[in-house]
This record gives sequence, structure tokens and C-alpha cells, in this order.
Amino acid sequence: MASLQVSFVLVMFFLLLFSGAHSSTFTIVNKCSYTVWPGVLSGAGTPPISPTEDSSGKFSCLTGDCGSSALECSGGGGIPPATLAEFTLNGAGGLDFYDVSLVDGYNLPMMVSPQGGTGGNCTSAGCAAYLNGDCPLELKVVDGTEGVACKSACDALGDPKYCCSGAYATPNTCKPSSYSEFFKTACPTAYSYAYDDGTSTFTCAGADYVITFCPTPSTSVKSANPMAVDISVGYRPVSSALIGGAISTLAAIWQLRHLF
Repeated sequence: MASLQVSFVLVMFFLLLFSGAHSSTFTIVNKCSYTVWPGVLSGAGTPPISPTEDSSGKFSCLTGDCGSSALECSGGGGIPPATLAEFTLNGAGGLDFYDVSLVDGYNLPMMVSPQGGTGGNCTSAGCAAYLNGDCPLELKVVDGTEGVACKSACDALGDPKYCCSGAYATPNTCKPSSYSEFFKTACPTAYSYAYDDGTSTFTCAGADYVITFCPTPSTSVKSANPMAVDISVGYRPVSSALIGGAISTLAAIWQLRHLF
């Protein structure tokens, strides 16, 4: 009996679909040195979209675990830290609102790039920097000796001033910290703490979106893993009519354990 362990990334979509007249295409591009496996979680009333699973093995997360032991997350979100892209489609004024958030921590670089949209703030957002190596020690998540993720100060330290809770639950009382500034300096267009709205929320009308993992790889994909290849996964909503929908894309680094 042998155990095979393979690192990969799980991409989860949380979908809420309503009637309307707007649709968008989301394309996932992986430039990391590990494979991307799409796992899909649909909102209430939306038909489930099942990914193809070639192995009957159990899955456990290195970061971003949703506790299902499989690609499908069965209604559960990922456990922080994990880089998160958030979308609200056809919201106020008919605009899409989107951002990349490090509020719950970071585990890999992610950029969102609108395609073909209009609007004054319709531009790329996210974090292209690799932060796991430089993460402050009190926030760093390690696997063996390797940094694999970076917790938020709230998650790591539990202080209300970092969590924007209790007496710090308003924009006037919850201010940037040295920890949020670490994220903001490296990733100026990503959310670094709960009230970092001004430089972190973007809007488009009528756009499609490309979500890229590891947009600037820190090492060669081929040298890190000779079997790795770049892959792109396109996703179009099941319904051709979409209004007021909310979608989140969570990147979770997983380990595959399959017993022969």
C-alpha cells in the first residue's frame, strides 16, 4: 500500500443566480507550478456544476480547507488563510463590483483582469506578489520548513483592533496596522483590511473576467515541475440571465492523498 501526495490548487465558485439580462464569462488561468482543479459550489436554486474527478482518493487541504475531503465543498467555504476574489454582478447602477481580498489572509498571487468592459474604474485588481517567504513570522503558516500561507493579523492574533470588531467596528476606529500595511505595500490594489475600500474595489459594466493565479511566477513552471503545464478553464453561468449575482473565487492549496 502506497500513498501519493500531489500539491494542487482548488478554485471554488460561490454562485447566486437571479433573473435578469446580464451574463459574464470567467476564465481561470493557472501560471503556478502546480495544477488547478476547479471545485464548484452553487447558490440556492442554481443547478450544481460537477467537476470531473479522475481519482477516487481523498483530498485534504494544505491551506484553504473546506472540510469535505473532496473537490466539491458541500456548502462549506474555505478555512483562512486564502486569497479571495469577490464579484457582485450587475449591482448598483448596472455595474459589476469586484475585488481581491487578503482580509482573511493570503496563500498565492491572484489577479482579476476585466475584458471588454466599460467604466472609469474598470481595471486589473489583485496581488501579483509572492508573499509566503516574506510573511511576518507571527503570521506565517509553514509546512515543514516552507512558508505556504500568510494569516491575517486578526486570525493570528485575535485582537479586535486587527479584526475591526468591538470598539473598532467602524471605519473611524479601525485603521491600517503594520500588518495590513505589509499586504498593502506589496499588493496596492488588493484589500488589506476590512475598511480598505477606497483603493481596493473596482467596477465595470458588461465585462468578462480573467482570473490568473501566479501571474508572475517566482520560479519557472517547467523547472519546478517538469510535468506541469499552463491550463485555462473557462466558465459561463448556467443561466444566460444573471442579475445581482455574487461570486467568490477562493484559491486553496491542497494535497491529494490516494491509497492504492
